[in-house]
Amino acid sequence: MKRATVTSRNPWAIIPTLYFAEGLPYIIINTVSVILYKRMGIDNPRIAMWTSVLYLPWVIKMLWGPLVDMYATKRSWILSTQVVMAACMLLAAFTLTMEGFFFFSLAAFAVSAFVSATYDIATDGFYMLALTNEDQALFVGLRAGFYRLAMIFGSGFLVYLAGQLESSSGDVASSWMKILIFAALIFLLLFLYHWFALPFPTTDGRRGVNNPSGAASFLEIITSYFKRKKITVILAFILLYRLGEAMLVKLVSPFPECACAVFA
Repeated sequence: MKRATVTSRNPWAIIPTLYFAEGLPYIIINTVSVILYKRMGIDNPRIAMWTSVLYLPWVIKMLWGPLVDMYATKRSWILSTQVVMAACMLLAAFTLTMEGFFFFSLAAFAVSAFVSATYDIATDGFYMLALTNEDQALFVGLRAGFYRLAMIFGSGFLVYLAGQLESSSGDVASSWMKILIFAALIFLLLFLYHWFALPFPTTDGRRGVNNPSGAASFLEIITSYFKRKKITVILAFILLYRLGEAMLVKLVSPFPECACAVFA
């Protein structure tokens, strides 16, 4: 029996989970990964350098943002990125028992970062399409609240749970592996829920699908952006403005007194 197409839904049924799913990968990739690597014995300079790079996709996501608008629907992007995110978390989990776990897990987190940044684009676009103007105004603060709740869940509960697993088993790699598998299961559950819960807004069209000029249009958008006056200065500002802060903040968690107290 064919599932009925729902063009609208009570925002309370979708906004909390959509923005929880937006905040969780961000905090896992940018904060939880730092504590993970510290517990796995990686030195602070490498942690600071390479986990800082993981923040880059959220900085440059405007470069592929037009593709999200041009190809497929926002709803499809949301669902597909959640599945890929679950796969990336599983991949990162199973690399922790490998010889070169730092490189392979970092690669998995890097892919996750691009996927998460793409999810952000699709979710924010879907928010504008699926909600009325009144609901958009009402939920603008609430969506930020659920995003922050995901960050608390990731940097608080998941890290605490990893500490408890370490204390009981004494195996660091196995404990963090279970945490990442748990995160993957959360994304799969979110995917299943959103598959049924997300509406099909009538304005969420497939403007670029089967459109031979889609690629040309994307190139025109990117070209016009890079033709802007003082684009070099603009890009330098975007990339470098918070670079020092990003690397400095990464060094907060590795210190035993602030990050590892939960494992004591």
